[in-house]
Amino acid sequence: MTCSAPRALCRLLILFCALFILPVPSTAQEGMARLTVLPGWRSDEGVHIAALHVTLAPGWKTYWRAPGDAGIPPEIDLRGAQNLAGVAPVWPTPVVFWQNGMRSIGYKNDLVLPLRVAAQSPGQDITLAGRVTMGVCEDICIPFTVSFDTTLPAGQTRPDPRIIEALKNRPLSAEKAGVRDVRCTITPTADGIEIAAEITMPAAGGTETVVLETDDPQIWVAEADSVRKGGVLHAKTELAHVYGDAFAVNRAGLRLTVLGKDRAVDIKGCPAR
Repeated sequence: MTCSAPRALCRLLILFCALFILPVPSTAQEGMARLTVLPGWRSDEGVHIAALHVTLAPGWKTYWRAPGDAGIPPEIDLRGAQNLAGVAPVWPTPVVFWQNGMRSIGYKNDLVLPLRVAAQSPGQDITLAGRVTMGVCEDICIPFTVSFDTTLPAGQTRPDPRIIEALKNRPLSAEKAGVRDVRCTITPTADGIEIAAEITMPAAGGTETVVLETDDPQIWVAEADSVRKGGVLHAKTELAHVYGDAFAVNRAGLRLTVLGKDRAVDIKGCPAR
């Protein structure tokens, strides 16, 4: 197979072709994953805290919002919802694992994904209805789609300990993690843009993985290479437009997540040096 796209994008295309031409027995999707909605509670501020609970079969895993070259990003479609003004997922800290020699990022065993849900009419129930499509993997990866329809009662105020635990497990903010400085150098390339980040912060423990995201869903981001030199963590990656168009990077919309053995850190925005 030949490919004229950027090098790292070619790796992604080749992997996906390999995944989806594999024969999948009709029984493969049975019992590999189960999704339930935890209805949660209505906070004092009027925001409803609910969650999607994904239970995986032994040996199976699913993916984070930025899953890496070997992962399938999840999609949440809430077009069936009622009295819904907006939803913001709060992603727990994922783990890094390897598949077919490629790095991916996600969750094993199960995932409780908290949702901050805003109502159009704050004093009324919310109907959370739609479907979720995610990748679930063991030896092969399979797109898994499930529909749901759950009422989030306005009068429910008792917190769910499962959701509380997931909220506690999210990455630290830059301020809480002691990040002193973050800078990004942006360089045009033949295929798109290269970004080199310098993050001045205490070590997160063990091998530190840096994941860079943008606020533009049409910009593809390659897996970053990272190395620590003293008190500074360096990361470098490539960006390309999915349709090959010219594009610009919004520095305020850049998001860097550092995943280490001891903790994870969520850094929003990356100014110039």
